[in-house]
Parts: sequence; C-alpha cells; structure tokens
Amino acid sequence: MGKYFQEDIETASRESIEQNQLDGLKDVVKRVYENVPFYREKMEALGVTPDDIQTLKDIAKLPFLTKDDLRDAYPYGLLAVPLKECVRIHSTSGTTGKRVVDFYTQKDLDNWSNGCARAIVAAGGSDEDVCHIAYGYGLFTGGSGLHDGSHKVGCLTVPMSSGNTDRQLQFMMDMESTILCCTPSYAAYLAESIHERGIQDQIKLKAGIFGAEAWSEEMRHDIQNKLGIKAYDIYGLTEIEGPGVAFECQEQDGMHICEDVVIPEIVDPDTFEPLPDGEIGELVFTSFAKEAFPLIRYRTKDITYITHERCKCGRTHARIHRLMGRSDDMLIIKGVNVYPSQVEEVLIKHGMPSNYQLIVDRVNNSDTLEVKVEMTPEMFSDQVGVIEKKEKEIVSGLKSMLGIYAKVSLVQPKSITRSEGKAVRVIDNRKI
Repeated sequence: MGKYFQEDIETASRESIEQNQLDGLKDVVKRVYENVPFYREKMEALGVTPDDIQTLKDIAKLPFLTKDDLRDAYPYGLLAVPLKECVRIHSTSGTTGKRVVDFYTQKDLDNWSNGCARAIVAAGGSDEDVCHIAYGYGLFTGGSGLHDGSHKVGCLTVPMSSGNTDRQLQFMMDMESTILCCTPSYAAYLAESIHERGIQDQIKLKAGIFGAEAWSEEMRHDIQNKLGIKAYDIYGLTEIEGPGVAFECQEQDGMHICEDVVIPEIVDPDTFEPLPDGEIGELVFTSFAKEAFPLIRYRTKDITYITHERCKCGRTHARIHRLMGRSDDMLIIKGVNVYPSQVEEVLIKHGMPSNYQLIVDRVNNSDTLEVKVEMTPEMFSDQVGVIEKKEKEIVSGLKSMLGIYAKVSLVQPKSITRSEGKAVRVIDNRKI
C-alpha cells in the first residue's frame, strides 16, 4: 500500500468517484450555460442544453474546446464568476499566438495545491523533506503549484525558481535538499553540472518530480543514474490548473489523475470518437470542480492511453500512461510520423547526452532531417574517426527507429542553446 496525502479521496470507490463526477458535470454545465455566453453559443449550435446531461456518457454530447477557442475568448470571455471572486491568474507563454490566461478563486488554488501535495507524497515526500523548487515562478504555473503543494505537505520549501545554476547547487548542498522539482531537461543539466564540479557526495537528493515537457523512459534512467534519485513524472497544463492534474506514485505504472476535480477522456484525434481503456488517442479534460475558469472537453493535444485498473499502491483514480508525444509536436517527414521522444530514445541508447535539436527543412521539394546532439567532454577529445563512427551508429539507430534517413551532427559540448524552462527541441524551417 502507498502513502497518501488524502487517503479518503485517493482510494475512493469507483462508484463514489463517478457519482461525484456526474454531480460536478451537471453543475458545471449548468453554470457555464447560464454565465458564459461563449459556452452557451457553442452548446446551442449543437442543440444541447444542461437537461441533456443525465449520465457521464452524456459528456460526449458536449462541444470540444481548443486552445484557439481560449485565445479567441482572451482575456475574460470564459470567466464563469465575477472578477472580484478571482484571486490569481497564470498564463501560457504566448509564443505561438495570443496568451491563454487561467483564473483562480481561492477554492481553485486549494484544489490545485492538493494535487501537487499528492504528487509529492506519492513520490515519497513528507514533512521531513526539503523540497527544492527549480521550476519558473511568476505567470508560469510550475513553480507556484509545487511551492503550494510542498507547503501543504509540510516540507521545508526552497523557492529557487529557474536559472542561476551556481546558486541552485549551492542551496542544494547547504539546505541538503531531498526532492528536486523542475523540468527534466533542466534536471539533466543540473546533473551534468554536479558531475563537472565533482560534488556528487554533497548532494542529498532522493527523488525528483519532473514535468512541463515530454521526456522518454531512457531520459528518466539517465537522470536517475546521474543524480542517484528516483525520478517521477507529473502532468499538468495551465489551461486546467497547472502541474498536479496527474502524477506518478512509487509503482511508476502510469500517472494517477485527480478524478475528484477533472473528468478524463481519450478520443480518436481524427474522428474525435471516445476510445476505450488501453487504446491510444488524444487526452481530453473537463475541469468540473473549477469555479473561475472551468473548461469543458478541453483537447490537450497530448497522446496517451488510460486505464481504470486499481494500482498496486491502493489508489483508485484512473491512470494515464506517460505521454507519448503531442499531436501538434508530431513531425511528418517524408510521410512518416516522427516524435522528438523517439529520437531522444535512440540518442540515449547510444550514450549521448539529452541535449539535442532537430532541424527540419525542405530541399528540392524533399524533406530533410538533421539531428544535432552535443558530445560529452570525453567524446569531444576523441579522434575524428571515432566521432564519425559514433555518428554512423546513431544514423543507423534512427533509421531503424524512424524508417527514414536523418543526418547526425555531433557538436561541441554546451553549444546547443540551454533552456531553463521548456527545451526547444525542434526547428522546422519548412514553416518559414
């Protein structure tokens, strides 16, 4: 059996979970129909009213919501309560268009921090731990979510935010941090920096809670080996609340969804028809417990599958498999579907660091793919012939994984731009 932050909720019966979800679904549909013209117009276009929602399966009658809808409604178009009831906002970066803003009442913040607290406890955390938060703070949800969750657990919270690696490592040593929370790419960078400085014996970390970007199982093992920790996945998105929507327990057999605040669905990304347990599709969420900014059938673009089987840890909430990629991150190169995580898997299997970049272009009406990956300092000092041999090995590995040829360029250590937030893995020049 596992350790729980809210045992009565995390081990509730399926009947109790679904009754709570149905009550919440009926309530939220009625609230947005009456208070949010944007939703009412979408529902009326489909001929749906709140009275049509009588079972959980009736959720399929409701319209989907996309990030474009959120951008169109910016800033207040989806707000479901008076502005004076809201106590905080968070926002996406806006790098792909108009920002998406999420609003929170105090109850919304409490529910969010509960999810993050559950994630910390599921990773073995307690009030005996020192939780080192190296996610960004400010408008980004990562830092604030794990910060508040750490407080609820009773950990000593070190609010580092991202960046300033020297200071990160100094506080990690001085405070004897035991749990690290950041993006997996930044965790890999911190691990590299620790080894460069030869301070492994001064680092007391036992666990890491990593999210905000997709990462492979190979990258997990690489981070675990270099930091001497157990690395846990956490899932969330600004549009729903932030990190803590789902998280791994110590069984690491999928991420437990906080089904007391959201209803998950898996749909076919082409037909949008609901898919059964075990079938891979697009993850969709309805945040029925959200007061300020509830989302109905929000398409996350994340690709995974779901199971409702009871976990060995004792938690009864449904689980999603670790993300396999995003439908909008998938590259189609020479007619082949390519995910960055597939490339990462090959690179790590060949002993390469996890800092890499995919350069996609079109030459003479034909797609090209170049994979730039940093060498380790030891490799950089090798003879040219050794480097060329490694490049050929990786080319062969990528051909086997992807089914297409990719040029591989091994570049100097630390020559690829570092990211302290989400890593920029793809540069697609075909879109320019």
